[in-house]
Amino acid sequence: MTSTISKIFKRSEDSAALNIGPSETLFTEEIRALLDNGADVIVGKNLQLKLSICCLLAGGHLLIEDLPGVGKTTLAQLLARLVGLEFQRVQFTSDMLPAEIIGAAIYDKNDASFRFHQGPIFTQLLLADEINRATPRAQSALLEAMEEKQVTAEGQTYPLPEPFFVIATQNPRDQFGTFELPESQLDRFLMRISLGYPNAESERSLLAGENRRVLLADLNATLNAEKLLQMQHTVAAMEASPALIDYVQKLLDYSRSSPDFAHGLSPRAGLGLLQAAKAWALLEARNYVVPEDVQAVLEPVTAHRLGAKSNADHQPTESTQRLLESVPIP
Repeated sequence: MTSTISKIFKRSEDSAALNIGPSETLFTEEIRALLDNGADVIVGKNLQLKLSICCLLAGGHLLIEDLPGVGKTTLAQLLARLVGLEFQRVQFTSDMLPAEIIGAAIYDKNDASFRFHQGPIFTQLLLADEINRATPRAQSALLEAMEEKQVTAEGQTYPLPEPFFVIATQNPRDQFGTFELPESQLDRFLMRISLGYPNAESERSLLAGENRRVLLADLNATLNAEKLLQMQHTVAAMEASPALIDYVQKLLDYSRSSPDFAHGLSPRAGLGLLQAAKAWALLEARNYVVPEDVQAVLEPVTAHRLGAKSNADHQPTESTQRLLESVPIP
């Protein structure tokens, strides 16, 4: 049944498909290298690696949530290495101030004036490590940057480099010394993923293999900023068929009308879902989008945005499964 649906959607997409040309313009070699090189470092987490790359190709920001020690920071550093971007890491703490992220105006006695000194946010890829260990005041320093790719300080607006990505890690909310991210901050992240414990085979290879830090140090960049922007433009230029847009819209409508959720998905969430589905299609070496692409990215795009009713007996991740099961493909 699924393959039949995909063929129907493919036929409807063919009339509007991009005129991309040869298969190499779908970046198949680059994508294969990204996945293969990444799998050498992050063992047994191919799905999470693929979702992370999908998020970057869609031009979104990524939140990695899990227990300490399962590889969140390693995955973030791996992505920075693979895409070959300027990289800065900020360790978030409870006493951090916004100026430590954005920068501050410092008095220059030589010309008797204040000069703005840029903070670590002025980079192409920012790793916000343990973001929920900082107070909401420090977290708010990222809001404008993640949405508008600019920062405002001392009444002056400064553009950020292109491309600009935030990869944040956070520990479980029930751990000591954490501050829950508000909905406005969570909504800035296109995807939220979790790594979990490795299986027995993967863990054995970790224990018997090389140190991950050594592997990261020896890893060469697969892409550069220019190539990444080309891939992002290809994703953005993909067109979705009316039938596919109907499907996305029905998912949004159900989330807003269902009694299972305190609030539904926003229009921004719908746009992010469609953009992520396009990026997933590119990872599958296609220039058209099918319902399976939407389904593949639905949970990481929507689970952190769906608010379950206080009396609901299920978690947000289970809510996305109910969403899939309740909305038929039109």
